[in-house]
Amino acid sequence: MKRFYTSVTVEPSEGGFALRLDGRPVKTPGRAALILPNETMAQSVADEWAGQGEEIVIASMPMTGFANAAIDRIAPDPGRFVSDIAAYGETDTLCYRADPGEPLAERQESEWEPVLRWAENRFDIRLLRVAGIIHQPQSTHSLSRLTGVVAAYDAFVLAGLSTMTSIGGSLVCALALLENAFDTETVWRAVCLEELWQEELWGADFEGEATRALRRAEFDQAIRFCDIAGGVRRER
Repeated sequence: MKRFYTSVTVEPSEGGFALRLDGRPVKTPGRAALILPNETMAQSVADEWAGQGEEIVIASMPMTGFANAAIDRIAPDPGRFVSDIAAYGETDTLCYRADPGEPLAERQESEWEPVLRWAENRFDIRLLRVAGIIHQPQSTHSLSRLTGVVAAYDAFVLAGLSTMTSIGGSLVCALALLENAFDTETVWRAVCLEELWQEELWGADFEGEATRALRRAEFDQAIRFCDIAGGVRRER
């Protein structure tokens, strides 16, 4: 799509801050008003629009994409997104381990257990660890508690949290980042542990590394969006 505007401005509006292109209000793909909840988010979105060249490249506008998703897809039915995100607590990657005694199991114990134990203490839950890939249900209490934690976030935070959770396959890891309990590098190594383990054994391949780099970029963008949405705790 050709760029059709010259100026990009942010103005206070009912419910938050509005983005304007040449003085005209911007709409989401669902034709809702693009109203952002705080000035920092509005400016981040505005910077993406202002940074476009002669052609508008949607893929280069992640903050805009998260904001559109929050307004068009999540806000009208937040309960569905809460359920979808919380469902990762049932099959969290960190709960499925290699067989005891295997070197991979030892690495999982070292890198995954601190995050799981943090979540158990923080949210008053207990998560079942499983050797193998056969699904084992988690307790109703734990799943209910995790659902309540997710439900406390607004539509904008849920937009980023959904991406973080799906990329990592771990609700526990995503919540650890929102709670600022672990740094991003530690959490990223945890969600990529098995990939990195395989590369240590057999060597890395270009395609795998490139794919992981793209996932990492999207993961980081989601964290940033949650941060500017006010979903990341500022103290530890």
